[in-house]
Formats: sequence, C-alpha cells, structure tokens
Amino acid sequence: MIIKRWISLKKHCCEDMTYHANFMCDIHNNPFECPDKIIIFDEKDNDYGLIIHDGGASSIGIAFCPWCGSTL
Repeated sequence: MIIKRWISLKKHCCEDMTYHANFMCDIHNNPFECPDKIIIFDEKDNDYGLIIHDGGASSIGIAFCPWCGSTL
C-alpha cells in the first residue's frame, strides 16, 4: 500500500491543483528531483510555478491554473 505524505492540506483553486501543489514524494526529498512533482507552491509569496526537470532547481511562474484556468 502506498501512502503519500502531505505537508499541508492547503486548498487551492481546484482539486487537481490542490493535489499537485501539496504532493510530497516518498522517494525524493528534493521536489526538483522528483519527476512526479510538477507544481511548486511558495507559501511565503503565494506563488505557483511549473518545475523544469532539467537537473537544476528552476521553475516557471504561472498566473493561471493549468487545469481549471482560474487566476492564481
């Protein structure tokens, strides 16, 4: 049985964004190393980004939800 860890259950604009923004990998400690982690959420700045999986720690900021189109 696979159990996912959740740091916080912060609600976001839709169910898909909530899942991806709160996703924690059981294998990778660094979210930029996990191929399943695609959204990064900065609670301090309330910013969202799409992780660039190129071996670094980069993301592209987004202003709209990729799933429901809501303004973030």
